[in-house]
Amino acid sequence: MNFTLIGFLLYLVAVIIVGIITYRSNKSHKDFFIAGRKLNPWVVAFSERASGESAWLLLGLPGAALAAGFLEIWTAVGCILGIIFSWYVIAGDLRVQTEKYDAITLPNFFAEKLGNNNKVIRFVSMLIIVFFFTFYLAAQFNGAGKVLNVTFGIPHFWGIVLGAVVIIFYTMMGGFFAVAWTDLIQGIIMISTLIILPIIGLLEISAHGHSLVSAVETAGSDFVSTVGGKTGWAAVVVIIGGLSWGLGYIGQPHLVTRFMSIKDPKRIKTARRIAIIWAIPAFFGAMMIGLIGLSLYKQGYFQDANELLTTNREHIMPLLTNALLPSWLAGIFISGAIAAMMSTADSQLLVISSSVIEDFYHKTLGKDISEKSLLNLSRLITILVGVFGFVIAVTSKKLIFTLVSYAWSGLGASFGPALLLLLKWKGTTGKGVLVGMLTGSIVTILWSNIKVLDSFVTHRFAAFVLAFLAVVLVSKFTRNEKISN
Repeated sequence: MNFTLIGFLLYLVAVIIVGIITYRSNKSHKDFFIAGRKLNPWVVAFSERASGESAWLLLGLPGAALAAGFLEIWTAVGCILGIIFSWYVIAGDLRVQTEKYDAITLPNFFAEKLGNNNKVIRFVSMLIIVFFFTFYLAAQFNGAGKVLNVTFGIPHFWGIVLGAVVIIFYTMMGGFFAVAWTDLIQGIIMISTLIILPIIGLLEISAHGHSLVSAVETAGSDFVSTVGGKTGWAAVVVIIGGLSWGLGYIGQPHLVTRFMSIKDPKRIKTARRIAIIWAIPAFFGAMMIGLIGLSLYKQGYFQDANELLTTNREHIMPLLTNALLPSWLAGIFISGAIAAMMSTADSQLLVISSSVIEDFYHKTLGKDISEKSLLNLSRLITILVGVFGFVIAVTSKKLIFTLVSYAWSGLGASFGPALLLLLKWKGTTGKGVLVGMLTGSIVTILWSNIKVLDSFVTHRFAAFVLAFLAVVLVSKFTRNEKISN
């Protein structure tokens, strides 16, 4: 009996049931996109963390750590700091102010608070979201294909098909209610995977007379260096590159939407504690999975160690899971990897759909139709966007880590500086926000494709800093357009 397959199938059935049950909870498009601001802090915290950490956390980061060693410590630290900053600085103010302006999307909040140029801001925001999130969504579908291929031998294409169909179905059915409650389940499975698997791996390494550091060192001295053996500016670039992942958190529309959905702004404090307690072991656990994989496979502890030479390094988590754990537990943890992808993909589907429906169709074009029609149209757009992401997933050859880095930088730089300054600086203007968003997007696209620039300093850092400066400088020159309080 294949307990791994049984565990996985039970997980799929569970999330589909959640989608069906929550179908009737959606009375309006506001319910569909932010659950009517009715969620409790536990659901919000787990939903924010699960949707924030996608296939990138369980596949991409372990794969990067396997390739680079302890150098990836800066990525883990940067992400944790970004999460803490986002919850402490952004969450509370955004929850209060989005309710004040009756905004259910980030672009809608920008437009309503700024007043001027609101149609332009909505339209530009929608284009940015659709463009970058399509790559992000494709990364999740691609991750599903990788995990199902390694675990069950399902061809990569059909693994993508299976993952896409399930995600699109329950998101289309239950909207944000389904997404948030499945995120709670997915978040629990993910954190269990990221704690238990590294512990089992460390015990395996210890049984062979090694510590983690000594085991990694046998693969090469550069692997135990936190800067990859580099010196001077090259070492600084490594540190900045890792820490810069944290800059993206405040500008991710699918994460800040969670802050809008909590029932009581006073409960942000509780949700914040839960999210941070989840994040710390999760990121260090993901990094350790990669290091343990490097140690064990390089030491030849497994009969199929040479398989790593021909297998994509982002397969390391499911490979270790199947090698180290009993089949019934492996089934649950493989579900954790799929959970990571689903929890992000469903959120991204909703953000794209909400931007197209609420920001463009409803607000920009001024189409005033019934709530039922808006809800049905939202479901249709969700299906169409999912299909588009699927097409990119099956045609793209890039690693999950690369796809997510590109989308993460573009979204974080486009919306992060604008949102931070809009909440904290009264001198922010509509033109400043608009130019800042465009700067973040354009710099990400250009910088990431010019190797000389990206090797000098990562596009994640450059795009965010330049976008921040753009918002400040343009706002200074357009002070007569100061926002209302």
